[in-house]
Amino acid sequence: MSTDSDAGGDGEMEKINVRVPQSLLAQVDEVWEERGYANKSEFIRDALRDAVNPPTQLSEEALEHLAESRDQREQGETVSQDDVKDRLGIDD
Repeated sequence: MSTDSDAGGDGEMEKINVRVPQSLLAQVDEVWEERGYANKSEFIRDALRDAVNPPTQLSEEALEHLAESRDQREQGETVSQDDVKDRLGIDD
C-alpha cells in the first residue's frame, strides 16, 4: 500500500475534480479504510498509480505451472510443508 510520502516526483500535490457514479463512490467508501488506507484520497491515488504502472502479469508458462499445481493439489498428489518437515525431522 502506498502513502502520501511516496507519491513520486517532487511530492507536490495538485487537486483535481473527478466525476464518478454514485455506486462506484459507495464501493470506494466501503473498502478504503478496511484496506488500510489513511483516507479516501490515498486509496484513489494508489488506484491511479496502478492504472499508470500496472502490476506485472504472470507469463503463460507460470500460469500453466500454477494450473498444474492446482490440479495436483485437488487430486491429492501433493504433500504439505508440515508433512515434509515431519518426514525430514525439521523443527522450526
